[in-house]
Amino acid sequence: MKNEHSTISLDIALKTLSNLVYIGYWVSKKNDAFFKQYSLSTQQYHVLRVLRNQNGDVISLSELHNQMIYKMSNTSRLVDKLIEKEYVNRKKSKSNKRKVEISISQNGIQLLEKIDLNIQEHTLSINKNLDRKEALILNELLNKIKKS
Repeated sequence: MKNEHSTISLDIALKTLSNLVYIGYWVSKKNDAFFKQYSLSTQQYHVLRVLRNQNGDVISLSELHNQMIYKMSNTSRLVDKLIEKEYVNRKKSKSNKRKVEISISQNGIQLLEKIDLNIQEHTLSINKNLDRKEALILNELLNKIKKS
């Protein structure tokens, strides 16, 4: 005999999936609005964060793409736009002429420092209806879903 808590019904699974899709879209829209004030997309922001985390080291386009949250992003196009804005540097590798090395510029670092001043408030506002315990439980449950 199956434990009634061991599996969920299709209607609950569908409602869960629908809520996950909805909340993902809702958070995405909130993030888009937040980063718009800095003339960035959410994906461009993630590129800059990955590059800043390199601590001055260069990274290849494929390594950068592998670290992106949005795997469907056109990383090359995102980098091109950030180069136009002078937030990112790109150069050919000295050891391998086919390899392109990407790094964050000083302008990119300064922009992230500006964003850092406001990102905490933005993040907390999205989570404002959860207390600490609820947020921890939600993270645990979301991690369980990711393992599926």
